Amino acid sequence: MLALLVVAVGGVVAVLDSRHPAPPKAQVCFAGQGDDQYALAPAQADNAAMIAAVAVRRDLPARAATIAIATALQESRLINIDYGDRDSIGLFQQRPSQGWGTVEQIMDPIYATNAFYDVLIKVAGYQDLPVTEAAQAVQRSAFPEAYAQHEPRARVWASALTGYSTADLRCDLHEAEPGSGSAKAVQARLRRDYGKLPTKVTTPAADAKTGATITVDARSLGDDARSSWSVGQWAVATASELGTVAVQVADQRWDRGADGWGTSTTSIPAGYARITLAPDED
Repeated sequence: MLALLVVAVGGVVAVLDSRHPAPPKAQVCFAGQGDDQYALAPAQADNAAMIAAVAVRRDLPARAATIAIATALQESRLINIDYGDRDSIGLFQQRPSQGWGTVEQIMDPIYATNAFYDVLIKVAGYQDLPVTEAAQAVQRSAFPEAYAQHEPRARVWASALTGYSTADLRCDLHEAEPGSGSAKAVQARLRRDYGKLPTKVTTPAADAKTGATITVDARSLGDDARSSWSVGQWAVATASELGTVAVQVADQRWDRGADGWGTSTTSIPAGYARITLAPDED
């Protein structure tokens, strides 16, 4: 009798679980290793990738990207918001009334990031300043010490996204929806963030389980190995938005759904990164 009761209760629980399934796991991206790793939501990681890519495009040091990411974390939590204190808006909470540009310009993340760097590079010795001092020299915030709390996270993310730390950035994402990836969208985003980079698109076979593959020639960005890791980890950070399912740099490969980077059976030359998209819709 007791056994029948246990079976009955178990059946009821199973039915209830099917009616109220567990919510999907949260999507999250990480940079760093061990105790020195820091998480960002995919939307935040996407903006951090853009900020670092603009620094690489401008041939600025990784320190500039660290300062910019830390500033955006404090000002907007790395989200391109259209509100703030008084007339402050955008990633860096720049104010039209203070000469940063029009509302439309500041809400363009590329414009806002370049505007931030334009001022930062005029700060004498900014590379050697604490992040909070360098950021404050640009922002003139009422809370200048607040930037310091974001330095460790910003440093780790900037190091990965500028290619100094390799196989160091990974994202735990939901399965990509068929048709969510577009080679043209990836190429457009690369142009927006890095400038004009040569790309080659390979169309999959009709029965392939993945979509198009984009091979990116990043050699024009500087050091070949570092440039390919910058673009490769940029591709991981933007994977949620662009429908990316795999990224390869050298003999290392990140697969959506895998636990970080792993060794590939093939290798591609330094200076290149390969981005594979979700399959087309049936």
